Amino acid sequence: MVYLLDANVLITAHQSYYPLDAVPEFWTWLLHHCSEGNIKMPIETYEEVRDGGNNEGRNPLYAWVHDETNRATLLLPGEADGDLVRHVVTEGYAPDLTDDQIEGLGRDPFLIAHALADTENRCVVTGETSSPRKQRQNRKVPDVCTSLGVQSCDPFTLLRALKFSTDWNRRR
Repeated sequence: MVYLLDANVLITAHQSYYPLDAVPEFWTWLLHHCSEGNIKMPIETYEEVRDGGNNEGRNPLYAWVHDETNRATLLLPGEADGDLVRHVVTEGYAPDLTDDQIEGLGRDPFLIAHALADTENRCVVTGETSSPRKQRQNRKVPDVCTSLGVQSCDPFTLLRALKFSTDWNRRR
C-alpha cells in the first residue's frame, strides 16, 4: 500500500503533535517510509504545504519542506491524470460547479485522482473528518473517496499501520 498524504497531515503534525524541533523521530520515520515507497505526496499537495507560509525564519516546516532531498524523497512520481481529476470533480463533488467553487476545492481533487489511478494499492491520508451531510464543493475528502471507491484513512491509522513510535529506528 502507498499512503498518499494530504497537505493537512504535515501541517497539523508539525503544528499540533509532532513539531519538527520536538519530535524529530516522526520526520525521520516519515522520510524513511517515503524512501521505501510506503508514503508519498503528490506534487499538488506538496505545493500546498510549500506555498502555505513564507515565514522561513520561524517555521521549521517551511525549511523542511523546501529541503531538496526531502522534496525528492517525499514526492510521488508522475502527474495526475486530467481525466481522473475531472471525474473526481464531477462525480465526487458535482458536475455543475462554478469556477469559483472548483477553485475552492483546492488540490483535493488531484490527491484523490492520484489514488483513483490505483485503488487497490493507494490510500489517501487526510486529517479531514467525514461529514456525509456536506454537499457539492463542501464535501470532505473521506466522503469523496468513499463515493469513488478510493481508500482513505486518518493520520493515526497510518501511524498504526506503519508502526510509528519514537524508537522505531532502534527496533528495525
